[in-house]
Amino acid sequence: MEVFTRWRTWETARSDIASSGAHIDLDGLAPAVAAAERWHGDQRRPTGAPYVEHLLEALEVLVRGAEVTAPAVLSAAVLHDVVEDTPATLADVEAEFGPEVTELVDWVTKPPTAGAGRQAKRAGKAAYLRRLRDAPREAVLVKLADRVSNVQTLDRMPPDFQRRYYAETITYIVPLAEREPWFRTWYASWSTHFAHLQ
Repeated sequence: MEVFTRWRTWETARSDIASSGAHIDLDGLAPAVAAAERWHGDQRRPTGAPYVEHLLEALEVLVRGAEVTAPAVLSAAVLHDVVEDTPATLADVEAEFGPEVTELVDWVTKPPTAGAGRQAKRAGKAAYLRRLRDAPREAVLVKLADRVSNVQTLDRMPPDFQRRYYAETITYIVPLAEREPWFRTWYASWSTHFAHLQ
């Protein structure tokens, strides 16, 4: 199972992309990375790593793994959590990046939970994940890359979370990957690697 954790900083990502020969508009992508860094600020991942590393991992999955070059998809990948996890709004994203990127960010943004408690939270998340079946391909690519970043090192999380997140990924994300050959192969390898969590 290939792991995408090389791009810890934008400088590393930019250098890798430039030397790879991939036809990616780095000058167009840089403002999205800068905005994500600004909006997320000093947020941390559950592991304690700077949050921006997750965004760069999602970008790395798309570029190095799935060989995606579409500017809107790559920008949305680094901005995919700004509305969900920062004070930024969809209007803020649209003002800086236009309607195409904003639509993709909107698709992958989990809506606020209606009701309190763990049950309501899980039901809301399940409804959001089911809704992704109707998402445009570009939004699905962003979600698939986001989840690769989150599950590639699942063994670093608490055991109960591992089992729950594995089941959720198998139920909702793996079917989305079926339409995308690279992601289908990656998730098949991942499922085997973490099969003990079944």
